[in-house]
Amino acid sequence: MSRYVISGVPGGSLNRLEINDFVKNDQQFSLYVQALQYMYSHDPQDYTLSFFQVGGIHGLPYIPWDGSAGVRTPNEEWSGYCTHGSVLFPTWHRPYVMLFEQILHERAKAIADTYTVNKASWQAAANTLRQPFWDWARNAVPPAEVISLQNVTITTPDGKRTSVSNPLVRYRFHPIDQSFPTPYSGWQTTLRQPNNKSSSATDNVKRLRSILRNAQSNITSSTYNMLTRVHTWPAFSNHTVGDGGSTSNSLEAIHDGVHVNVGGRGHMGDPSVAGFDPIFFLHHANVDRLLSLWAALNPSVWVSKGDSESGTFTIPADVPVDLTTDLTPFWNAQTTFWASSGLHDTAKLGYTYPDFNGLDMGNTAAVQRAIQRRVNHLYGNRIFNALAALPPTTALSLSQAQPTAQSSDTPAAGLVQAASDNGGQQPLTAESVQSGSGDVSGGMWDWAARIHFNKYELGGSFSVLLFLGEVPEDPESWLVASNLVGAHHAFVNSAAGRCANCRTQADLVIEGFVHLNNGIAQHSGLGSLEPDVIHPYLKKELHWRVQKVDGTPVELTSLEVTVISTPLTLPPGSAFPVPGDAQHHHDITHGRQGGSQHA
Repeated sequence: MSRYVISGVPGGSLNRLEINDFVKNDQQFSLYVQALQYMYSHDPQDYTLSFFQVGGIHGLPYIPWDGSAGVRTPNEEWSGYCTHGSVLFPTWHRPYVMLFEQILHERAKAIADTYTVNKASWQAAANTLRQPFWDWARNAVPPAEVISLQNVTITTPDGKRTSVSNPLVRYRFHPIDQSFPTPYSGWQTTLRQPNNKSSSATDNVKRLRSILRNAQSNITSSTYNMLTRVHTWPAFSNHTVGDGGSTSNSLEAIHDGVHVNVGGRGHMGDPSVAGFDPIFFLHHANVDRLLSLWAALNPSVWVSKGDSESGTFTIPADVPVDLTTDLTPFWNAQTTFWASSGLHDTAKLGYTYPDFNGLDMGNTAAVQRAIQRRVNHLYGNRIFNALAALPPTTALSLSQAQPTAQSSDTPAAGLVQAASDNGGQQPLTAESVQSGSGDVSGGMWDWAARIHFNKYELGGSFSVLLFLGEVPEDPESWLVASNLVGAHHAFVNSAAGRCANCRTQADLVIEGFVHLNNGIAQHSGLGSLEPDVIHPYLKKELHWRVQKVDGTPVELTSLEVTVISTPLTLPPGSAFPVPGDAQHHHDITHGRQGGSQHA
């Protein structure tokens, strides 16, 4: 039996575009829409390369894909391919997105061949087509073409502008698979933040926008801290306990939150069916992009050894996994699978990202410096804005720091100058980060809440929500409340009984962080981040609630919320704020339900 080999799209290392830019490119967007619609409606659901079969690799219906099979669980029950909670999480999803991109590209090329107007131009556009990404750390609310427009206007093969059904807003099952549990068994299409569980449920786009808009600060600060403070593969790759001393989220933890915020009780909020929502591949293309950015910032680090935990259908339980482990079911030849060792360089995989345009990828140090500047430009503003909360004494120390011309690639002097010019009172921007450096200490603190819980305690996805001030009485308003300062989300398989990885990790504890600085600056009015000021404020004003994705408030007996403060400095030559030794403030939450277990 011939396997579908994932080799990457041919034609060179070309850009995957951010979705807000992509929808403005008429040729590529027109081809993408038609190619996606072809995968939906032309291919039967049991066809290996159909949208349904590719989406089903991530979860249900738990059937082998393209002949990739191996060990079975003791009861001979299918266990699936999922590697969530594993050091293989980032790299397993890389060939997954490549697979989707390759199929889409093939469909787009065939469609371009049917154009009767400017055929050569359309063929050229098809050759450069790559899967777009959604940079939710910069724009948490996707464009209307992704979440609300029921029809989009594209250029069809006859050269005419034509309104067509928009395949990006949903996938229609034909038929609904018998393996789906409720409520998915009653929903003919994928849904995002559905308004109820009935078969007549619809997307609640207004609520979706509000939730994502409210989550923007949390997503951006988590992304920035992950990219700038996490330097070990275990801490970067997955949401199991162990932050490497960074008090920052893993890539998987941030990814989990986007899933839950988009889906709610809908498909994207459940790993067993998330792959069927077309936004899934926009989301995971960005997860892949962040892998590329992080790897450029940490060029000597790649996949480290870990444990398979409960294993998958093709990976035995409790065995070592590393960069040589087969990433099933993704074939790189007729008899072999991709492994993480072959996935480091995307130029060899047929794509890149705009962040790397114009860089000499052979000059590792220059690439690292360029990506440092890029990360500060894209995501640093919210971190730098927190300096506006510094007390006047710190503003004075900043203004007295002397910049030098030596470190023109670092933000330190820009931050120093901005604080000096603004008296420490006005918001700073990453664009103010220019040249020089200054040694800054005192008054700069990162405040974060570390959250631990048993991932599978509630049998489905849920969120731990943190508030500063009084918690609204109506749980329906929690995710959109103005004093919601962040959340940590559990992305949990509701069909866990059929997923070995889920079933045997029943006691798995996962970890996440909510960075509190922006919320403190917005709500406290204290003008300081010093521990003697913030400690009593948080002890009085920090509250939390746990909510299932259907909106139900619940108790989480395994929950532990601990507040941690970390001093930050901007030493000469540093590209990013440098954390010092973290301090645990157990008494801020100790004695409360879900608080620190240490006095």
